[in-house]
Formats: sequence, C-alpha cells, structure tokens
Amino acid sequence: MSEIYNPPDNFSSKALISSLDEYKKKYRLSLDNPDLFWAQEAEQFTWFKKWEVVRQFNYDVRNGKIYIEWFKGGKTNITMNCIDRHLETRGEQIAILWEGNEPGENHSLTYNQLYADVCRFSNVLKKYGVHKGDRVSIYMPMVPELAIAMLA
Repeated sequence: MSEIYNPPDNFSSKALISSLDEYKKKYRLSLDNPDLFWAQEAEQFTWFKKWEVVRQFNYDVRNGKIYIEWFKGGKTNITMNCIDRHLETRGEQIAILWEGNEPGENHSLTYNQLYADVCRFSNVLKKYGVHKGDRVSIYMPMVPELAIAMLA
C-alpha cells in the first residue's frame, strides 16, 4: 500500500507529531543517534535527579555479561509522571480508554479517577505489608485494573 492519507489540519495541529516529515525526522534520529533521541524524549518527564548516561549496554557475550541500563544515575517516579503531574490541568480528561474484545465493551478513566483508584489499591498493598522498594509480581489480563495495580 503506497497511498498516504493525511489527517485534517485541525487534527494534525493538535497531535504530538504533526506531520509525516516530523515523524520521519524523529525516526531517523532514533536510528542515527539513539542516545540523543531518548534523551530528548526523556526531557518531557519530571526527574528528581537527571541521568548521567542515557544507556550503557553489552550485547556481546564475548565481552562479558549481557546487560542494558537506561538513564543510569537518574531518579524519577513513574506514577507521578503518569498521573500526578496531569491532575491540575487534565484531571477530568480521559487518562485510560479501554476497549475489550467484544463490541461495545469499553471503559474510560479520567486522571482524577485513575489517581483515586491507584491510591486505593496502594493502600491495599500497604495493608498486606508491601513497602517502598519491594518487588511485586502481577499477573492480570489487559484490563484497566492492570494499570491501576502497576501504578500503585
């Protein structure tokens, strides 16, 4: 398929990537200079401490242990970035729009609702003895409650 269907201008002007040219530039940067690309993407998040190195890695077993580290030395909070920073300006906007497998099976949560649900489930985890820094395994289907549990 070689045809390109451009969205209406009033839609494109509000999009995070507003044109095919912009997309191609970002994509090219991601291939040519992935560290710069990911550093630029990470700048949109709130960091308590900025990273020292975007990534360090070894993919070759002959050179030692296989590993990858992202944003080494950086400190952030994913829940704060996903929810808290949006509450003041986007509280009543949809944060999660879930569509099930059956037609008409859907559910949406605003940032305010998501925040309340995450806080509620966080308190459940605390009640069962989970503390900051603990690792918790979650096995759930792709439902909104999965995001709530993960963010809690």
